[in-house]
Amino acid sequence: MSDTAVWTLSGFGDEISPDPAIQLAVLEALGARHLEVRSAWGVNVADFDDERTDALASLLSGAGFGVSAIASPIGKVDVSSPVEHEVERLRAVIRVAHRLESHYVRVFSFYRREGAPAESIRDDVLARLRALADLAEAEDIVLLHENEKEIYGDVPSRVLDLVESVGSDHFRLAWDNANYVQCGVKPFSEGWAPLAPYVDYLQVKDAVAATGEVVPAGEGDGELLETVTALRDAGYDGFVSLEPHLAEGFSLGGFSGPGAFGTAARALARLLDRIGVRTV
Repeated sequence: MSDTAVWTLSGFGDEISPDPAIQLAVLEALGARHLEVRSAWGVNVADFDDERTDALASLLSGAGFGVSAIASPIGKVDVSSPVEHEVERLRAVIRVAHRLESHYVRVFSFYRREGAPAESIRDDVLARLRALADLAEAEDIVLLHENEKEIYGDVPSRVLDLVESVGSDHFRLAWDNANYVQCGVKPFSEGWAPLAPYVDYLQVKDAVAATGEVVPAGEGDGELLETVTALRDAGYDGFVSLEPHLAEGFSLGGFSGPGAFGTAARALARLLDRIGVRTV
């Protein structure tokens, strides 16, 4: 490549601190000007009221930050929940997305009761995701499906089934190498080729296959070097969002703390430097 590729760095701020002011300060120190919003002040984004949303919007504006995505918990519930339940929750999340000027909202593809085969919930999952995609289309929002372990779309074959069956430009993929490793998948070798046309967003963490332990980018079995090289070669110019999960988890998601978050950012920078990609 003759020109250096430039990707936009972001990160899950609540992995740094519950306080969004600290989130922004650490991200800025690491060279980022975007935030991925999952929670702030200890409140999940799905539960934001207008006052909290406005307060976060004011902080972002004052710091000169944008929002790469709203990391919602939509679809991270049992598939037996009524369709309307997640549609209404998504409607509330989309209000936040519009206020924070984010085009992307992360979603999941539902859990199932213990012992139930994945295929037994396929039709119910698709009905729910189609309803969510309909709302996203009406609101001009793009849903990003994350390949979380133990949901329907946790392995490449089922993720491909989802994205092809929903068949909407407003239902795309967030790619997470570590989650695939924790499902016994070699992410790039076994999933990249069929799914690459649908990937709009990269979430960065790595994992060790033997234990499932999450580690900084390039230090596990997630084939991250192969993944980012393929993205570069395809002309990717989107977001690369740090979700390190390097410390004890908490009720709203993974956690790292400022120090470990910095470790993760530096590991990513080293990886991208190897392939001539810089971040802004």
